[in-house]
Amino acid sequence: MARGPWARAPPATPWQRRPVRRAWGMLSRMANAPGTPAGRLVALDVFRGVTMASMVIVNNPGDWGHVYWPLLHAEWHGCTPTDLIFPFFLFIVGFAITLSRRSASYGAILKRGALLIGVGLFLAGYPRFDIHAWRIPGVLQRIGLCYLAAGALYRWLSAREGGEVPARDVGRGLLVATVACLMGYYLLQLAIPGATGQRFDLSAEGNIGARLDRILLAGHTWKPNWDPEGLLSTLPAIGTTLIGTIAGLRFRMAADLASRIRSLVWLGAIAVGLGLVWSLHLPLNKSIWTSSYAAFTAGLAALFLALSLWVIDLKGWRRPVYPCVVLGTNALALFALSALVVKTLMRIKVTWSDGALIGSHTYLYRAWVEPLFASPYNASLAYAVVNLVVLYGVLWVMYKRGIFVKV
Repeated sequence: MARGPWARAPPATPWQRRPVRRAWGMLSRMANAPGTPAGRLVALDVFRGVTMASMVIVNNPGDWGHVYWPLLHAEWHGCTPTDLIFPFFLFIVGFAITLSRRSASYGAILKRGALLIGVGLFLAGYPRFDIHAWRIPGVLQRIGLCYLAAGALYRWLSAREGGEVPARDVGRGLLVATVACLMGYYLLQLAIPGATGQRFDLSAEGNIGARLDRILLAGHTWKPNWDPEGLLSTLPAIGTTLIGTIAGLRFRMAADLASRIRSLVWLGAIAVGLGLVWSLHLPLNKSIWTSSYAAFTAGLAALFLALSLWVIDLKGWRRPVYPCVVLGTNALALFALSALVVKTLMRIKVTWSDGALIGSHTYLYRAWVEPLFASPYNASLAYAVVNLVVLYGVLWVMYKRGIFVKV
């Protein structure tokens, strides 16, 4: 098949000539472009790498009592930079679904989704694996569910006996499904009373999602009475993923790089505008993943990807983003390592100078990082950055040796 403009040969830099095709990262493996050569869409890897680096910084401060506000989630309604990380990743998953060399089989989709959920459950249970307090919802679990839904829908819409379905028809089907997810969740909130007996209850324990989780997942949620990755709020999260799938489809349909960037900008601007207007009635809220939040954050993700394409593919600034490529091509490994390291350090106790037992995580921060900074906020941030640097070193070695975690 002829090479499209989006499949331009990568520049002759050593890191892009490496034969990484045989073992791609789990989510990176979903990102092969259909009808294009086996080369990477570097901008997507960079976007994924930036998102993953942000996640590590946010999840690993030295002291949770001293964290700059952009690195914290909004207390409830509202949206901080930290609240963009999860929906950005779901957008990337949706976008990458359309970039498979050939449409994945239902079996492959089921396998990948199930393995994502399985890894998420393992990390949630580690290290105690207490069946009575095992958290069932989680980040990877939600990613797995969203991938299953979006991947299966895209496969179903794209399949037609005797030939492929026109891309525009697939796009219409994806748009209908997206509207159904976002509007359906919104109408459920309007129509069904929450725990307080009131409709449109958006409080943490009163919303209908929390009510459902208490019935089906009692004792297995993050908080006793609700979970930010609960069952019902996965519906609009699927909508976020589908917007990414629509963006990927429009990316494929555009004739050249400039058109691709413009299509992402237009889609992003429309979604951001819709989310902001909707938020006047339905507040942006990550914890219950309101439909306005889903549209707003997916739009920002499209704009960020457009910026990545402009910087990397149009301007050719590829060498400076090499670290992001290393992180982005092994996203699952980075996620798992980050969670395992912090949970392990918390379990290993060390005696502090006052005789108290503290986790190794706290000991390393207090003994080695905090004394170097006058500001506790800077010290806390520095610890998170050091954590990222150490994990990057591990992933760099894996990248150089062609080791990529995949499902």
